[in-house]
Amino acid sequence: MSDKSPPPTNTLVSPLLTDLYQITMAYAYWKNDCHNDPAVFELFYRKNPFGGEYTIFCGLDETLKHLQNFSFSSAELDYLRQCPALIHCDAAFFDDYLANLDCSQVKLYSMRQGCIAFPRIPLMTIEAPLGIGQLLETTLLNLVNYPTLVATNAARMVVAARGPPTKAKETKIRMMEFGLRRAQGPDGGFSASKYSIVGGFDGTSNVQAGLKLGVPIVGTHAHAFVQTFLRLDQVAEVRLRGKGDDERE
Repeated sequence: MSDKSPPPTNTLVSPLLTDLYQITMAYAYWKNDCHNDPAVFELFYRKNPFGGEYTIFCGLDETLKHLQNFSFSSAELDYLRQCPALIHCDAAFFDDYLANLDCSQVKLYSMRQGCIAFPRIPLMTIEAPLGIGQLLETTLLNLVNYPTLVATNAARMVVAARGPPTKAKETKIRMMEFGLRRAQGPDGGFSASKYSIVGGFDGTSNVQAGLKLGVPIVGTHAHAFVQTFLRLDQVAEVRLRGKGDDERE
């Protein structure tokens, strides 16, 4: 992994988006001169969500962006130096090891995004020097787990609404995602919009997702709009459009 790519969509995704113990373990490897030993990490899950029989794998896109842009900034290293759990570490761990660390020696083997996955079968396999492989673990789990959950749930909804694939071809049911207002923050909302499309949805109410992803945006109106108009004389034309597109009073 050496060629630069666009940075991760969320600017919070950096080498510090990890658990503290990943860094203390990396220090122990470095201190014992085994940080460059070859290692293999497998990312898998133990059971399907929602009591289902399959999972839709997602998150590969953001994983690749993270790997291709992995680098500790000077500000991040300054912060780590003064952390109580790391204040005793040798200066060379920060100045020589972390400051020059990237993913150029990392090899990633992965399922294709959007593929059906099953428990205990690796979604991703990472071959890397032990130190960098350890530092990637938490971040990759974060980048894969939620997108995979959203895409899987979306796929289940599509099947429930349209029926099995043979029947789905006969229906014109369209699936629209409308979860932004209840999502887990801005990134949770954007990720849900993005990966519900992978799961089979046709559009989203999220205008930002429409801009960033080029997906269709849709919507109706809110309660406030209905409550604004209290009398029929406020409506210019009182007409209903029927199924056959014929207008009637």
